[in-house]
Amino acid sequence: MNARNSRRPHTSAHRRLDTRDPDDWITGNQPMTTSQAKYLRLLCEEAGAAFEAKLTKAQASKRIDLLRTHPGHRVM
Repeated sequence: MNARNSRRPHTSAHRRLDTRDPDDWITGNQPMTTSQAKYLRLLCEEAGAAFEAKLTKAQASKRIDLLRTHPGHRVM
């Protein structure tokens, strides 16, 4: 069996993990990651919204989702 065939298929269980509510994340109360901060800063600049540097991972994820789905939305 080669490396390509040994990969596990992407199952619906994996997709469910991707869509969990950020409030339910085990690490959701930790500070946002560097990647989240960079992306959120970019989205805030594009939307003309204020960037908050002291968000948790869960809070940052919610703001990112909001700005991605409503690009003109100002997050204060």
